[in-house]
Amino acid sequence: MFAVVEVAGKQYKISPKDRITVPTLHEKAGTKISLDRVLLVGDEKSVVVGHPLVAGARVEGTILEHGKSDKVIVFKKKRRKGYRVKRGHRQGFTQIEILSIGK
Repeated sequence: MFAVVEVAGKQYKISPKDRITVPTLHEKAGTKISLDRVLLVGDEKSVVVGHPLVAGARVEGTILEHGKSDKVIVFKKKRRKGYRVKRGHRQGFTQIEILSIGK
């Protein structure tokens, strides 16, 4: 069984026991969450596509950890002007383990 869910404006194709990395959610690690924005649910025999959501479909998961991704360096320079700016950014993420997909 698989599903396509929307989390924080992004879509993910998931199956039970998958681990996905999504933008930061504000629940604590170890918390069970329910993702109710399910766009598609399918198995080997059939596929149900929502308009825009599948009615009654839910995905259960557990928050494993929060963290920050690798640093991205932003460097700006204007030649012959003495202008140089170096900044870094680390995007936060939440890792979720999918427990079950229900119709």
